[in-house]
Amino acid sequence: MVLSRAIVDNMKFASVAVTSSNVDVLLRDVSKAVLDRLGEHADVAFVFVNAALSTHAATLAANLKKAIGARVLIGCTGEGVIGPAHEIENQPALAVVAAQMPGVEIEPFALGKRDLMKIALSPGSLLSHYQPPFATKFAVMLADPFSCPMDGVLRAFNQECDGLPIIGGMASGARQPNETALFLNETLHREGLVGAAFRGDIEVDVIVSQGCRPVGPVFEVTDATYNVIDSLGGQPPMTRIQALVDDLDEEDRELLQNGLFIGRAIDSKKDPIGRGDFLVRGVMGVDGESGAIAIGDTVTAGERVQFHLRDARTAREDLEMMLSPQALFGAPSGALLFSCNGRGTRLYDEPDGDISAVTSYFRGLDVAGFFCAGEIGPIGGKNFLHGHTASLALIRTPAPDPDK
Repeated sequence: MVLSRAIVDNMKFASVAVTSSNVDVLLRDVSKAVLDRLGEHADVAFVFVNAALSTHAATLAANLKKAIGARVLIGCTGEGVIGPAHEIENQPALAVVAAQMPGVEIEPFALGKRDLMKIALSPGSLLSHYQPPFATKFAVMLADPFSCPMDGVLRAFNQECDGLPIIGGMASGARQPNETALFLNETLHREGLVGAAFRGDIEVDVIVSQGCRPVGPVFEVTDATYNVIDSLGGQPPMTRIQALVDDLDEEDRELLQNGLFIGRAIDSKKDPIGRGDFLVRGVMGVDGESGAIAIGDTVTAGERVQFHLRDARTAREDLEMMLSPQALFGAPSGALLFSCNGRGTRLYDEPDGDISAVTSYFRGLDVAGFFCAGEIGPIGGKNFLHGHTASLALIRTPAPDPDK
């Protein structure tokens, strides 16, 4: 199914991805493609550079901003980049999506390592370090994984800026601190976080596809300490897992080779609770003596959880399931796609697994993004840092108010 826009679109987007190790070629080809579509300027440009070009990132960003007349430019390096038609892995490449956004105010911001640590340790201090403009519709954040405690930072935003959707990802491809490149306008940052807040005549729908399928019953956590679950419904978790495995068919048992995952219910009081209502985390270890399990998150007694399986087919189905309801809103003006660096050809048998799913619904969509070391997106009205996830922001002009 391919969708077309049903309302007048005031925004204009242009996206392009170019593969080359020659910086001059990248600048020339990207600038031409953007200017041919947008004209003399862009209000904002999102720029994603393969980590192999990290040493040239500052030059690329500054020169590209000037060449396309971008008022705000934000971007980072990644292990791979995503363009409007292809996911480019393990090759020097540059992917850009730029836009003219009349009636939209864009405020760029940056937070350094020291401030981020303070925010993570004391969420209530957030607004003394950064306060989003009044009526911000959404924010994009890109961060260095070595210096940004993103889980804690997002908890602070959830607490102090309740209801503000945040989309983005952790830069990838760096092997040690100070190798990451984050750029905001003409400034290169090797640590911390860069972002942009959007308000005005703009709307965003965020899809967070965790690529998992729930299996077995929903359990209540009856005993837990930090990230260790000691009891599920009054029994050791390993007892529950063994019963689950016994009930799985042969195909699902094979999927266990990809690992076992557990979903924490975003709202444990919700009833019924189903697919899409969980924050999925990995099962990290097992205590063979007690039957307890350790997971990749903190958990408390009283929460509801459910085990999950993941594979390429499930990942594709999950993304398509979340794209399908977007038919109600028409095609977006443009989009940003942040995919885990464990997806791509590491997950799918063929290249372009996530971007092909998106463009199968929205043909000709102007979209760009990169492969992340952690993806940011909201579930159940709260922002989280995810893994193995595709986080997609669909940006639209608001529909006309029928009462005006």
